Amino acid sequence: MVLAQCPELEALTGHVRSFATMLTERQGERLPQRLDAVRQDDLPSLHTLAAGIDRDRQAVIAGLTLPWNSGVVEGHVNRIKMLKRQMFGRSGFALLRKRALLAP
Repeated sequence: MVLAQCPELEALTGHVRSFATMLTERQGERLPQRLDAVRQDDLPSLHTLAAGIDRDRQAVIAGLTLPWNSGVVEGHVNRIKMLKRQMFGRSGFALLRKRALLAP
């Protein structure tokens, strides 16, 4: 098996699985321990990720813990951007507004 031959890949797999569990089970309080575990391994790419998360640690913990999210808003933004791409080169804001308001 590949993981047995590559300790770095095995460590990476463990970190990814641990973060996935933390995400799906909303265990944001575990974030500091997970970041410390990442820093203990010799995985420079994950060290960069950990440093980025540390810049706004409280917001990340809140996002991993609280039940609220901006998924609905992001869905609407994505839909409007798709409409805008479909209309590239046609008319202007008035037509985009009409399509956004009348689209299912």
